[in-house]
Amino acid sequence: MTGGQPGQEIARVLPFLRRYARAVTGDQARGDRDVAAALTGLADRLAEERLHDPRLALYRALHDTWNGSRLPAAVAEEPSDSDLLEGTLALETRLHELAPPFRQALLLATLEEFDRSEVAQIMAVGEAEVDALLDEAKAELRRQPPSRVLVVEDEPVIALDIATSLEGNGHTVVGIATTHRQAVALSRQHRPDLILADIRLADESSGLEAVHEILREAELPVVFVTAYPERLLTGTRPEPTFLVTKPFDADTLDITISQALASARRRRREQPA
Repeated sequence: MTGGQPGQEIARVLPFLRRYARAVTGDQARGDRDVAAALTGLADRLAEERLHDPRLALYRALHDTWNGSRLPAAVAEEPSDSDLLEGTLALETRLHELAPPFRQALLLATLEEFDRSEVAQIMAVGEAEVDALLDEAKAELRRQPPSRVLVVEDEPVIALDIATSLEGNGHTVVGIATTHRQAVALSRQHRPDLILADIRLADESSGLEAVHEILREAELPVVFVTAYPERLLTGTRPEPTFLVTKPFDADTLDITISQALASARRRRREQPA
């Protein structure tokens, strides 16, 4: 779709759709591929289904891509038994790689700020089921073990706010770094479970570069915080998988951290022994 108000709205929403897809899949490349697939035929869908909210239509198309209801045309017309079997196995693999539905509902409601009726439309379920999914997600959050977090943030007030929020949710802040060099040193010293990093640091260095150096020595999840998420959600280069927009609330931060940790655990389980 090009030009006109719907096209402008889609362009505005697209970075945040990438953020959501990356959070659900736990992988930038996979999330971005799924978003690209969801965009296929979106203009026709908006016209045919008379969807007047492009934002809802985008997220619904992404979920339809995940649940297999949008099959490639070559398969959808005359599927053979082998096509169906291959498609079923591929769908099972894709679903296995996703966060479970209760986490999807929670991310939609918090990270993406949809209300319950909108979450129901996106996930193609009833509002009562959305309520049940959100209850399950919150119960699962309460069962999460606490983690040790390194905060990389050069603004003292923001760093204190983040540390207070983390500790209020049961996590331990092992250190606060304000520069690239300090971040690397503290990571080596404390071996955190997760890094929470701003993009720009006090010495004009990059939080992204600091994290990349840390990740060359240790494999651990990272959540980035930034006031300009659109700059890191282009889908054109290596970019963060988990991203929180400033200003943020404690619940959004905690849920994003929980999803990052859950994705890291899932990857470790799937690695060959």
